[in-house]
Amino acid sequence: MDIATRVYNHKWKIDPIIRSLIDTDFYKLLMCQSVFRNRPDTTVTFSLINRSRHIRIAELIDEGELREQLDHVRSLSLSRGESTWLRGNTFYGKRQMFRPDFMEWFENLRLPPYQLEKRDGQYELTFEGKWPEVMMWEIPALAVIMELRSRAVLADMGRFELQVLYARAMTKLWEKVENLRTVDDLRIADFGTRRRHSFLWQDWCVQALIEGLGDSFVGTSNCLIAMRRDIEAIGTNAHELPMVYAALADSDEELAQAPYKVLADWHEEHDGNLRIILPDTYGTRGFLERAPDWLAGWTGIRIDSGDPAEGAEIAIAWWKSRGEDPREKLVIFSDGLDADRIIALHRQFAGRVRVSFGWGTLLTNDFRGLAKDDALAPFSLVCKAVSANGRPTVKLSDNPRKAMGPAAEIARYKRVFGVGEQVEQDVIV
Repeated sequence: MDIATRVYNHKWKIDPIIRSLIDTDFYKLLMCQSVFRNRPDTTVTFSLINRSRHIRIAELIDEGELREQLDHVRSLSLSRGESTWLRGNTFYGKRQMFRPDFMEWFENLRLPPYQLEKRDGQYELTFEGKWPEVMMWEIPALAVIMELRSRAVLADMGRFELQVLYARAMTKLWEKVENLRTVDDLRIADFGTRRRHSFLWQDWCVQALIEGLGDSFVGTSNCLIAMRRDIEAIGTNAHELPMVYAALADSDEELAQAPYKVLADWHEEHDGNLRIILPDTYGTRGFLERAPDWLAGWTGIRIDSGDPAEGAEIAIAWWKSRGEDPREKLVIFSDGLDADRIIALHRQFAGRVRVSFGWGTLLTNDFRGLAKDDALAPFSLVCKAVSANGRPTVKLSDNPRKAMGPAAEIARYKRVFGVGEQVEQDVIV
């Protein structure tokens, strides 16, 4: 694929950004099945949140083009080949990961309507409806916005300028790959779907890791690319589940137990490497201190906010306090990683725990320094559940800059979960 020429030729009436309902992260499908089973009638609202307010998205992206892409997503349905892959493939060593009743529902799914408005240079993009349907908007909505922004910046570049741009970006990535090759027993996966430069670029990055890292590259979170490239689909669960379960709690006591209720439901469905704790939604340290003993038997922990080294040390100390051997446990680092940090964290923790990495935006969207005024630099864009059955959701995180929710509810959650002073960390992406 000559990406530069392909970009130069964006001349059709519509050049779809999202090509498939499985152009999404694997964990969304796993979570969707869990929600379909346990909370199918919950009404949720998802909303686009631009943490990088200096990027005025609505001044970069044409509203008509955005609506055209979103409408195209609503026209998509699962193809026969995609359904066959999901029904028959082995994921995490398990055949028939997706139950027949869920697959029948998914095969008939069309994404629900969206609401789009402009305000102060930003798009207010929201989705409301039944949780299993609305949650499937998160990844395509982010991917559409990110790629339309890329296309807007690239629109005035000539053929040779584009060729040079992509040659530099390819060289930049390959230099990272060469550095990562020096690390023994590396395990790394592509987690870069949601804030990628484009689908074609993510696909190229995955192919580069397949060739460049060999067995050290363990798979991709993107289901469509995993299917097309015949590699592992990677992913477990995310903050969305505890955020919604917590919002549905009717008392402080139920609120305190909500994150564990999420994992109890997950425990009934999954085993092995799918039993990964994401503890930072309401503070890692407090979550682990109050966790039931059965959670210590899970396979590992994913660290997605705060100081990653500190988070790993907290996890190691917790496992030891519960009589577990940390050397048999898996720590997955996934927050704002790039090659240098991956190498440093691996050196620090290899041999003490089993170490793995989910490499996201700085794998699939590192065009920093390659365009005038750094106009292609990645920025922090998320699409989160902001309410459930009319109640606001809250996320505290181990980094207060990632916190979200009404101020009064944030204060309440901090009280219930015993979250004290927190150290702010830069939100890289």
